[in-house]
Amino acid sequence: MIVSSLVAVAVVTGCPGVCAKDFLRVSGPDIVDSEGNRFFIKGTNTGNWLNPEGYMFGFSRTTSPRMINEAFCQLIGPTTAREFWRDFKDNYITEADFEFIAGCGANTVRIPFHYKLFTDEDYMGMNDRDEGFRILDNCVAWARRHGLRLILDMHDCPGGQTGDNIDDSYGYPWLLTDSVAQSQFIDIWTQIATRYADEDVILGYELANEPIATYWEGEERAALNALLEPLYIRTTRAIRKHDKNHIVLLGGPQWNSEFGTFTDWSFDDNIMYTCHRYGGDPTAEAIGSYIAFRDLTGLPMYMGELGHNTNEWISRFTDTLRDNNIGYTYWPYKKINDSAMTGVAEPEGWKTELVAFVEAPRGSYAEIREARKLCTQERGRELLRQYIDNARADKMLVHNDYINAMKLGQ
Repeated sequence: MIVSSLVAVAVVTGCPGVCAKDFLRVSGPDIVDSEGNRFFIKGTNTGNWLNPEGYMFGFSRTTSPRMINEAFCQLIGPTTAREFWRDFKDNYITEADFEFIAGCGANTVRIPFHYKLFTDEDYMGMNDRDEGFRILDNCVAWARRHGLRLILDMHDCPGGQTGDNIDDSYGYPWLLTDSVAQSQFIDIWTQIATRYADEDVILGYELANEPIATYWEGEERAALNALLEPLYIRTTRAIRKHDKNHIVLLGGPQWNSEFGTFTDWSFDDNIMYTCHRYGGDPTAEAIGSYIAFRDLTGLPMYMGELGHNTNEWISRFTDTLRDNNIGYTYWPYKKINDSAMTGVAEPEGWKTELVAFVEAPRGSYAEIREARKLCTQERGRELLRQYIDNARADKMLVHNDYINAMKLGQ
């Protein structure tokens, strides 16, 4: 298992615990620890845990958290659906998963989360503004015990920052144009920064995942893109009133892929940028624009998401990133079946019954009644219970070839 600099501090000083703070900071194009040693991000994402996505359950039409929750409420009832989500959050990712990730050689875990976990808004049948902190407090404790750093990623922002299923939005990046949503966005980040200002296990705060999808073009895209950097600056300055320790990570518009819209990278002395890429040529030429922007700003560039490809592609692209000083966290750590470090085995009848119901037309009450002929309430409950059991760290599928291709231990 990797021994982080956090643990090393305790060993050197002879303290029984971690006695000195070891915040990571930006230093030119590198991230460094408190002693100036370079820290190269390599790890994974706990995607689907705090921001469910349909394809990770095997769904194709029912894609966002609220769509999935509605389907489950229709099939097994709102009370049982609420119980499912509680069990899901308590068992899908646990300390045993953090231990496994660290044992693979990773040093970082990116935690994508839904903003509603920090509000009283309904989220999977719960209305508890402390839920997010309960979960993140656990993650901090687990990370410390297993020598990992955390990146906190607001994957689903108020109003929606992307305009697609991944942000659980209503089909438009309202965050960029809605002042009320922006105030809530800044307020939640302020709460998070206040709580974790002195927590050095946390590497940094990623303000908004994959803002402004590619579906908007021309003048509308340009107008939306132009609103992103000012929001980042306002949010970072609000964070700095409470937390001057943590790196702030900024993703580019169009799925974290365009950076030409940014013009001010001197407004804060501890920021960096984050990009994503799925598929395509696994060579440096394919990410030339990311490298060029990194060189222009003189700040670190980090590949927050990549994956869903062959082991050969993953191995080659990992080499490309390492050769070009771009840290990485593969997406996701766990999903149903394959193309991840670990998998959830499909319960027998998952596709033919539960998926069949979820993917059936359910736009009217008559269609809901018809769809329920495909999967009974009893079978729905049974299949979801089995899914959670299969997702546990002691039952999950381990894809060693995929893990080896990620080169976490190198």
